[in-house]
Amino acid sequence: MQVAGEMIIGRSAVVGKEGTMKAIDPSRNVEIEPAFGLAGAADLQRAAELADAAFDVYRATGLEARAKFLETIADRIMDLGPALIERAMQETGLPQARLEGERGRTCNQLKLFAKVVRDGRWQSATLDSALPERTPPRSDLRLRKIGLGPVAVFGASNFPLAFSVAGGDTASALAAGCPVIVKAHSAHLGTSELVGKAVAKAAQECDMPEGVFSMLIGSGQTIGQNLVSHPAIKAVGFTGSRAGGIALMKTAAARKEPIPVYAEMSSINPVFLLPGSLDNAKLPQSFADSLTLGAGQFCTNPGLLIALKSDKLQAFVDAAAGTIGGKGASTMLTPGIHKAYVNGVGSLAGVEGVTQVAAGQTTDAPCAAQAFLYQVDAQRFLTDAALEGEIFGPTSLLVVCDDVAQMLAVAEHLEGQLTAAVHATEADRETAARLLPVLERKVGRILFNGFGTGVEVSHAMVHGGPFPSTSDSRSTSVGASAIDRFVRPVCYQDVPAYLLPESLSDANPQNIPRVVNGDLAWKA
Repeated sequence: MQVAGEMIIGRSAVVGKEGTMKAIDPSRNVEIEPAFGLAGAADLQRAAELADAAFDVYRATGLEARAKFLETIADRIMDLGPALIERAMQETGLPQARLEGERGRTCNQLKLFAKVVRDGRWQSATLDSALPERTPPRSDLRLRKIGLGPVAVFGASNFPLAFSVAGGDTASALAAGCPVIVKAHSAHLGTSELVGKAVAKAAQECDMPEGVFSMLIGSGQTIGQNLVSHPAIKAVGFTGSRAGGIALMKTAAARKEPIPVYAEMSSINPVFLLPGSLDNAKLPQSFADSLTLGAGQFCTNPGLLIALKSDKLQAFVDAAAGTIGGKGASTMLTPGIHKAYVNGVGSLAGVEGVTQVAAGQTTDAPCAAQAFLYQVDAQRFLTDAALEGEIFGPTSLLVVCDDVAQMLAVAEHLEGQLTAAVHATEADRETAARLLPVLERKVGRILFNGFGTGVEVSHAMVHGGPFPSTSDSRSTSVGASAIDRFVRPVCYQDVPAYLLPESLSDANPQNIPRVVNGDLAWKA
């Protein structure tokens, strides 16, 4: 399949007429052919109308048909073969192995949600029988969850497949019975077109309604904000900057009918190094590897280390400095991201009391990020807000604490985070026990003796957290529970049996687990 500079509106491949845009090869900082036509108001309106018309038809599809659709999307993505990986490499500067792994993760997400759909638990089917003899009588009450409606999904810059056109937001929204309109990210236009056409092909093969999927190309102002403002859109999935997420939240809140925005935004992912862990000779290498993985362009990158002052900590710093010093500079995703990284490092280095303790190798290649480790004392960190900002790239700040009380104060001071890691041994049990309840209030995923880079797609995973890591701490953008963002409960009172949805009928033809009169009733 060739890249043609097209977007997808329903079953049509369309070239926008509101100007053009080209992707950029960050390894050379040059534009890549072809030019992509940008969507205008008429394109957005057509996609929204199709999605609105498709909603009732699509949400009425059987569980098996919907699950098969998700699996077919995965198959059609795999059918793209090397062409997809080659285009993604060109547009992102990411290595082949990383992108092949991400393609596998993307397809596994789709298959996970196919399983979730078939399982049926996401519907929360609940039946309370009528009690006519009771005073007062109780009506027959039945509850299920249904999709919210068409969902706007924004592709992320740092995951051209797994958080993009057919990524987790799209997969979970489609699983919930919601049509999806994707705004493709400008950093990987060709990759988005290829995947978008694969989704559209799967939709047609599975006889899904035309408006179940569309993909628009355009600027954030003219398409992104207008998409969120459109009355047909009932929810938003976003992964990106804090500024971008907050802008969409404001737009959604200002609508005549406000809608939820599930935005994954900013996180520095603190790592607590308790004294016992510093005896681990492999820890400096593990930290440096996590810090520089993918040029540090992970939302779970370890951007903050917190430790107690000691000779063992200095030994860790010395070893980490040596390891980081051997790390080569890596190409970042876009010139804009690289510029923001350089500016962020410069701002951090210019803060009084901050010292550089490690630096990676440099290169003359464009858009390449040099790794850094900086250090500051806890008192300075607690009093200078400039030290709390996310630097999207391979730079971390070590905060040195005088005692455990100061370490706990730093933990209390932190904003909401996606992850927090604690490195500890049995000897650190008391401190870890005091730290854990603080972290439970601050983050979505707590891990011990590891680093947050690497998010497993599973039933138990939480990729979310309190603001500003996300806009809604009750949700996750990765894992089976991501479907919960795009459904809402509906109660059916005394509805005739012939009108009840299958999930609530007495016969339970979907053969799903349900709660009946307060007791869990498993499949027949």
